[in-house]
Amino acid sequence: MEQSQWKAILSKIRKYEIRIRKAVNTHISGNFSSVFKGSGLEFDDVRIYQYGDDIRHIDWHASAKDDNTYLKVFKEEKEQTVFFVLDVSASNQLGTETRQKIEAGREIVSVLALSAVKEASQVGCLAFSNQREKYIKAEKGEKKAYEIAINLYKLEPQSTQTDIPKAIAQTLQVLKRRSVVIFVSDFLDEKDYQDELSGLAKKHDLIIIHLTNPQEITPVSLGLVPILDVETNTTRWINTSSASFRKEIQQYHQQIEENLKSFCKLYQINYMNVSVDEDFVPKLVKLFKTRNKTRKK
Repeated sequence: MEQSQWKAILSKIRKYEIRIRKAVNTHISGNFSSVFKGSGLEFDDVRIYQYGDDIRHIDWHASAKDDNTYLKVFKEEKEQTVFFVLDVSASNQLGTETRQKIEAGREIVSVLALSAVKEASQVGCLAFSNQREKYIKAEKGEKKAYEIAINLYKLEPQSTQTDIPKAIAQTLQVLKRRSVVIFVSDFLDEKDYQDELSGLAKKHDLIIIHLTNPQEITPVSLGLVPILDVETNTTRWINTSSASFRKEIQQYHQQIEENLKSFCKLYQINYMNVSVDEDFVPKLVKLFKTRNKTRKK
């Protein structure tokens, strides 16, 4: 990447970060740092669940051993970690003529990493396909945020395929204490990942950012054309003008979104859908506002 290109990217990231900070300071009362805070707690012990306790802290593993329901007991953490999990598989390299899903993902992670370190949080990142493409250990400081951004923009994934369950397992392996985990993906994976995702949500404060592409959801009608599956590198001839094909595609993407929304509602996870053709800043500000209100309850 040429120096001029990198300077342009940095300039764009800084502008996004300034816009978010100004909007948050304008629309959210209280401490800006609270938008990056999870429970601010570290697991210590378990006790029997009592009426009124936060169901998100139920220890399902301990509860399954006898007739009682147990709650996780936490102690204060000294430092907060914000950890990003970014899908860089081939399906995320699709998008509009001007922007791919992976570009939106890089921008979102870079902007949030820069914002988080300014609130004294540690930041780290895992970029994945069906393997670990890049892991950056969580540390403090603006230098670390820029390290994440530089590595994501320079990264050339070695695999085209996706394995969300494996990425979650790797995330759980590297995170030794409760953290804010921001998972950015299009969530297009033939493997079922909800069990693994629920395990991640039980151990960490999970935020899901769902990347979508309108041209995938509503494909252009071009008649009979060869369609390349970028992850498996196989080609099929598809009649893109077929009403049944277009309906099937729309229902497939709609089902993924509905499943994610239902899952997030069940586990009280923050969910945000970002289309590659839209400005993501207003949605991030809304997400921060929601998290700020939640922390005050």
